[in-house]
This record gives sequence, C-alpha cells and structure tokens, in this order.
Amino acid sequence: MDAFTAGLLQRIRATQSDLRQAREAGDDFLAEVEQAELEDLQRLAAEHGVPVSVPASVPAS
Repeated sequence: MDAFTAGLLQRIRATQSDLRQAREAGDDFLAEVEQAELEDLQRLAAEHGVPVSVPASVPAS
C-alpha cells in the first residue's frame, strides 16, 4: 500500500470516529461537517481507485 492510500484510509477512519463522537455529543452542526468530510474522502478514494471497505456514513447512535 502506498503512502497516499494509507493516508487516505487513515483520514477516513479518523473522520468516522470524529463523526461518531459528534453524534454521541449531540453536536448536529459538527456531525454535518464530519459527514461532509467523510463523503469528500469517499469521493476522493473512488476517483483514485482506492477500495474502501468502510461505510460512506456512520449510522446514528
């Protein structure tokens, strides 16, 4: 795995975690920001042929 792929997948995991935390805290604005970031990262992965096995969104708790 090259550095771009590894970095992108790490950013996706971190954003998913941040999204989960925002939802748990009840911070709707931050959750929307994190969801948008996650969608952007998913799009970037698709554009570069990076397979992503994580969901595009994190289910609400």
